[in-house]
Amino acid sequence: MTSGGAGLFGQARAKGEPADGVGTREEGATLPGVPLQPRRPVPRHVACVMDGNGRWAQQRSLPRTSGHSAAEATVIDVIEVARSAGVEWLSLYAFSTENWRRPGEEIDFLMRLVRRVVRKHAPLLHARGIRCRFLGAEDPRIPGPLAQDFADLMTLTEANRGMTLTVAFDHGGRQDIVAAARSLIRAGVSADAVDQACFAAHLPVPDTPDVDLVIRTSGEQRISNFMLWQVAYAEWVFPPVLWPDFRAPHFLECLHDYRSRDRRFGGLTSSANGEPRR
Repeated sequence: MTSGGAGLFGQARAKGEPADGVGTREEGATLPGVPLQPRRPVPRHVACVMDGNGRWAQQRSLPRTSGHSAAEATVIDVIEVARSAGVEWLSLYAFSTENWRRPGEEIDFLMRLVRRVVRKHAPLLHARGIRCRFLGAEDPRIPGPLAQDFADLMTLTEANRGMTLTVAFDHGGRQDIVAAARSLIRAGVSADAVDQACFAAHLPVPDTPDVDLVIRTSGEQRISNFMLWQVAYAEWVFPPVLWPDFRAPHFLECLHDYRSRDRRFGGLTSSANGEPRR
């Protein structure tokens, strides 16, 4: 499978050498003719809700499964451009707890497809220095061989110190919050001792930083139970392009949008004359 550019598994670059048109994390990604302000770095953690596979297939009078297959190229392109742009954490929403309601044939196809993709790209993800994780992946309905592939990929890449790729599979934000509450109870933490930092430490994969930017393709504007705790102060971008057509230039446009915004976290920033700006 190939993508629009050299792709994640194209010719390797020297360590620290940026991809064409992409800067370091400190400098930020650039778009042709669109300067970015160096004072605003690229987001540390970008999360993508990969939406639109079914509609992409429907527009072409193809089965929904064709849309899922076509999405592989986008996944590879986005991993490559995110890594090259200096994004430290990339999270992809691949399969939600609610997706188990889909037809059995589609679920079976997705399980086979994900296993093929994981096995196909695992060695090269490792060669790129990308640490891979899975958020969720606990439902007993997940086929045993696929669950083993997930575990093997995490073990293979656990010592890598490049970008961290988290695949949210069989994931639900509410489920994670309930899991954290149960963990606190089991640990015997008193109610008065629970604050936000304490609660976050009991979430699955607790070292995951808050999400800075969420990209949801296809124009849909819903959270869909995705990393509810981590996206509390995230910026959201809703490009209309369907996920199988989403490519590196679209991703860079989303980074540019993010870097043009003021992130006040409920506070105020100063205007040019020093007065508070709402």
